[in-house]
Amino acid sequence: MDNKRAVIIPLSGRIDSANAHETEERLASELPADGNAAVTLDMEKLEYVSSAGLRLILRVKKSHPDLSIVNVSPEVYDIFEMTGFTEMMEVKKAYRTVSVEGCEVIGEGANGKVYRIDGDNVVKTYKNADALSEIMHEREVARLALILGVPTAISYDVVRVGDSYGSVFELLNAKSFSKILANEPDRFDWCVSEYVGMLKKIHSIKVPEGKLPCAKRKILDAVGRLVGALPAGMGEKLLKMTEEIPDSDGMIHGDYHTKNIVLAGDEVLVIDMDTLSVGHPIFDLVQMYNAYAGYSISDPEIVLRFQGYDAATARRFWRASLAEYIGTSDENEVTEVENKVRCLSYAYLIDRAIRHKDTDSTEYKLWSEGLLSILPTVDSLVFDCGGGEIAQDPDSLDIEAISDNLSAVVDFVNAKLDAADCSPKARMQIELAVEEIFVNIANYAYAPEIGRATVRVSVSDDPLTVTITFIDRGVPYDPLKRSDPDVTLSAEEREIGGLGIFMTKKVMDEVAYEYKDGQNVLTLKKRL
Repeated sequence: MDNKRAVIIPLSGRIDSANAHETEERLASELPADGNAAVTLDMEKLEYVSSAGLRLILRVKKSHPDLSIVNVSPEVYDIFEMTGFTEMMEVKKAYRTVSVEGCEVIGEGANGKVYRIDGDNVVKTYKNADALSEIMHEREVARLALILGVPTAISYDVVRVGDSYGSVFELLNAKSFSKILANEPDRFDWCVSEYVGMLKKIHSIKVPEGKLPCAKRKILDAVGRLVGALPAGMGEKLLKMTEEIPDSDGMIHGDYHTKNIVLAGDEVLVIDMDTLSVGHPIFDLVQMYNAYAGYSISDPEIVLRFQGYDAATARRFWRASLAEYIGTSDENEVTEVENKVRCLSYAYLIDRAIRHKDTDSTEYKLWSEGLLSILPTVDSLVFDCGGGEIAQDPDSLDIEAISDNLSAVVDFVNAKLDAADCSPKARMQIELAVEEIFVNIANYAYAPEIGRATVRVSVSDDPLTVTITFIDRGVPYDPLKRSDPDVTLSAEEREIGGLGIFMTKKVMDEVAYEYKDGQNVLTLKKRL
């Protein structure tokens, strides 16, 4: 049993060379002499800490190992992080407080809501009061999704919202597809097309092994718990069919409905990324069906309250999206696939109700009746995805050619280098070349318009070599025809420009250009 008593000591103002000795004497008077205490330094009012202050804190850490630091301002936190203190002890940031009272809800998922707090920014609030770990998880998977090609927003700040936390995103003029469907019914077909197109894109992305959990495992667990609760043979049949669903490393969103798809300016983005996983497309369709019909099976007002449009629109949107996804206009084919989806949708909902001890509800009765009526008619949960399976090179990143996307490109390249034995020096040189080439495409290929670029990365053996290819459909331009700058000239004599491709040629082993099929193709090679 831990008998350590808690000691909280506030620090304020500055800790620098001028007052470090005085501060240390004060701490010595307040800290227990035997070190048997859980010491917390509260830095809510601390504005600055120098190296002298850091040395002081380090001495406290050595004498009182159970030391933590809380309410640290972003500026002071940067100093702790830069000097490695965040690795040596628990250091918690201070979070600014944001109110969402009266703010418009533009998105909602299983774990929270997204509110617009001003013209440019939104905050995602979390239902869990201790949501910091969820926030960090969502940041990590959203970053992975962006690197792999999913257009999403990355949180740039963490704030306090009521008794919990929130992630702040920049989403200029964003409105959800739910809002569009509710207020602009003439854009129904456009919403279906964009919604399904994005879903296909997500499902086409192959996720590196171990990066995301398996969606099939969660459904298998739910079905497995139901085996004994269903009539003889029914549970075993459903479990067997679920087990036979092919494994896949394709990305699954996990909560894909119209409140989680937003239009920001002219760009369609996916939000609420904390449910990402891998698996067969049916696992996304299961949660889609639940969002549009399953949860509201006995009360159509549920979908109206949640999505903002009526149950008839929800049903129509679900059917139109399913038809678009599997590539058919045949209503019988749509119903056949829908019934496969409903088997798992109802199984998931029934299991959820049992775990929440809600088996007396009307919904539970209707889900059970639905599953038992459909299950005898279904022999397999596998179906032809039609146009849903888009071939995509997992080694390629297709991205808008703007300078703001440089970090995503660099992250994508670095993710590929992680699997190779790449030295820090080679990695830095590769990053320099990637930056020079991508920024050049962003600034000049399509100017004054904006286009897209493809970045392809492959690693080959014997000798170990990384090949990075940049492809764009901008103005034809061979940067290798430009003469190298004379680096012996003085600053006054030198021309501005030309250093980027010059440095690229210096740090890479091979640089080649060709204009082919209306595309600029620049290839870089580096032996590792």
